[in-house]
Amino acid sequence: MLWPEITNGLIYDVERHRLQRLYDKGPDQVHANLRIYKNQFNVLGKPTPRHIEANRGTVTHFKNRRKAAMAFHNAISRIVLRRSSVIGARCMSSWWRSIEPAPKDPILGVTEAFLMDQSPNKVNVGVGAYRDDNGKPVVLDCVREAERRIAGNQNMEYLPIGGSIKMVEESLKLAYGENSEFIKDKRIAAVQALSGTGACRLFAAFQQRFHPDSQIYIPNPTWANHHNIWRDAGLPIRIYQYYHPESRGLDFAALMDDIKNAPNGSFFLLHACAHNPTGVDPTEEQWREISSQFKVKGHFAFFDMAYQGFASGNPERDAKAVRIFLEDGHLIGLAQSYAKNMGLYGQRVGCLSVVCEDEKQAIAVKSRLQQLARPMYSNPPVHGALIVSTVLGDTQLKKLWLQEVKVMADRIIGMRSELREKLEKLGSRLSWKHITNQIGMFCYSGMSPEQVDRLTKEFHIYMTRNGRISMAGLNTGNVGYVAEAIHEVTKS
Repeated sequence: MLWPEITNGLIYDVERHRLQRLYDKGPDQVHANLRIYKNQFNVLGKPTPRHIEANRGTVTHFKNRRKAAMAFHNAISRIVLRRSSVIGARCMSSWWRSIEPAPKDPILGVTEAFLMDQSPNKVNVGVGAYRDDNGKPVVLDCVREAERRIAGNQNMEYLPIGGSIKMVEESLKLAYGENSEFIKDKRIAAVQALSGTGACRLFAAFQQRFHPDSQIYIPNPTWANHHNIWRDAGLPIRIYQYYHPESRGLDFAALMDDIKNAPNGSFFLLHACAHNPTGVDPTEEQWREISSQFKVKGHFAFFDMAYQGFASGNPERDAKAVRIFLEDGHLIGLAQSYAKNMGLYGQRVGCLSVVCEDEKQAIAVKSRLQQLARPMYSNPPVHGALIVSTVLGDTQLKKLWLQEVKVMADRIIGMRSELREKLEKLGSRLSWKHITNQIGMFCYSGMSPEQVDRLTKEFHIYMTRNGRISMAGLNTGNVGYVAEAIHEVTKS
């Protein structure tokens, strides 16, 4: 109610509507008129015969009028002050009034829907996080031992902007090789990053800062966040063909055509192994052809290596594409993550490295990476870096890690074989060999969005609508049920 304090007074009935109209025009109008009223009230405080006659000749009536007027003035003043504050708050809230809610992340949305489902048969094959054969998250024994050694022995001081020197050194040896000449010659500029996402984002900012007129070529399809990362860095995104829907494999001819047709000196994002979301990787020979064409065109290769060791169970094999490009003399960029291969999803630990012409250039590039990191997050977190450096820096712990990462990779490879076998035994007329031809966390099933919707609605099986299956969500207890459901929605 606009006038809650005013309930009586001689002036109320006469002035209420006029002041309401003034208020609608703005508080300043009311304040100005209140000053006029105040002057009038001061005059009324010194009655003259003319004033008395004008008010029907009684001082008492005159004083009652003045009293009512003063009450009205005080009430209006309080209202105006309060409503002025409301208007100010409304002006400030209008700063965000045009903002609409962001669309839900398609992967996280799958998890939310799964958690709300009360069916005892529900299965989540949407999220890219490893689960054991009981469907439970896993903390590796090597990580537990590293944490035991770290506990109580480290302070909580800031790391340098570039992160843990030891963690970065161990990461470079894992990616480039123990005896890498690039490491020996100090030609690699490297910093700790906030997992693979942070490494990609920092490189995108670096690319934008020093090659502002460049663009990035990203495979179709790719991990959805790649688009977000380079878009938010302010760089144009171009697409190169990668996946062949009919064969459920690599469209190598189209890929090579796009590499050849791109402007000389273009930036390309490449998945080092276990391509997300398709699970389709080039063969070693195809990687060599890609590298050769990159040399002809003078392209820059930026590798996102999120699954080293987790794809095949062999970190050396999973780094083969990177090593081929290095052998051919490329100066590459590389993002590493320890989310999947060490199970450090929530620790956000990774590494960004850029191979340079010489040590002097590497020093300069590292300084610029640190300069970019400073306003982004100042410096990276310490705990995950301590785990990684402890595991990789200790001979016995690294040996244990190699065994455990192979167990994870082998379980996923086993689930691929079992899913394909069960689909074939059910009499499916479709070819499912792509399930075992693909590699890594994900299988690009080839199912349509409508078929995926049926899986969710009728069988309580949750995945992204592009048909991507997280193989880690399968186990010996649910793979038969999932196979039967896939057969049911794909047989017609």
